[in-house]
Amino acid sequence: MQVKKRLKLLIPLITLLAPSVFFISEAQAGSFGAEIFCTMRDGGNDHESSWEAAYSYIKKQKGGIFKTSPKQAAGQIVETVVREREKFSYCVEYLDQLHPDRKLQLEKNRAEKRRKKEELLNEKKGNKISDEEFDRYSY
Repeated sequence: MQVKKRLKLLIPLITLLAPSVFFISEAQAGSFGAEIFCTMRDGGNDHESSWEAAYSYIKKQKGGIFKTSPKQAAGQIVETVVREREKFSYCVEYLDQLHPDRKLQLEKNRAEKRRKKEELLNEKKGNKISDEEFDRYSY
């Protein structure tokens, strides 16, 4: 009997709190994230610091169980700038840096992997002592 009574009290409480915990409005976080990004870029800050500030704000405001990915946050910023063109007209030129050229990025990653592989091979060759180089009877 006590369990049913507690359950009757718990269900309405959960239904009141669940929407605020799981379905927080992303529009507000994305809008202010865009404002942070665009204001910092317009103020002369570089892309990285502006992006980190906006992304950390969007992540913090989202809350809930699931976190916002960098792609989602960039999409929210672009969406806000496009939707509110008059307000963010100065920011359109910076949007291309939120979605970098994927082909160029892929080529850079491949070149970096190739360079690391070559470094490892060179280290292995340098540490390996062949029989020709090592004469155990030479003093």
